[in-house]
Parts: sequence; structure tokens; C-alpha cells
Amino acid sequence: MPEEENGEERHFNIHTDPETMAGHYANFANVSHSDYEFSITFARVDHEVDEGEVPGVVVSRLNLSPKFMRELIDAMEDNFSKWKTREGIRDLPEFDEPDSPSAS
Repeated sequence: MPEEENGEERHFNIHTDPETMAGHYANFANVSHSDYEFSITFARVDHEVDEGEVPGVVVSRLNLSPKFMRELIDAMEDNFSKWKTREGIRDLPEFDEPDSPSAS
């Protein structure tokens, strides 16, 4: 997400250690907010439990400013759209828009 300052595009030179680069697997996320920030908690949960409490472990938590949250949402929507086009997945029922022909 390049930022522009005085009309010039800025490029970030960010480095990471190998452990951080490996990332964490998550199959569940919870988003919450306060007046000042958004929080996204990522967890790995066991979806195969039929009843009762579902066991899980938090693998990461991010706290974001509202401005950065908007930028993240825009970037995720853009990337998801590109992935969907590349993979040829066009009519997923859970992503149909209310006025789209397949939603009727």
C-alpha cells in the first residue's frame, strides 16, 4: 500500500526474520473495535468438534488504526478480486451481490 506524500510515491523497504516470514496458520478470525482502534484476533480452531465448546488457540492479534483498517480492507478486496478472476471462480453464492442476476 504505497503512500503518496507531496505527489511522490513512497516505497517501503521492510525486512523480516525467517521465523516471522514463516507466518502462522489461522482458520478463524474475530474483529472488534473501540473508539480508537480495530483489533483482529486470529486463531486456529478445531472445527471437527460436533457439540460443546470448540477448542482453539490464538496465533496472532493485530491492533489497527481506523485509517489503516480502511486501507487493509481495500487491499484485501482488491487481492480477493484478482484471485477470484485468476481462479475463474465467479458465482460463489456467499459472495453474490443483491442486484446480480445469479442472486435472484
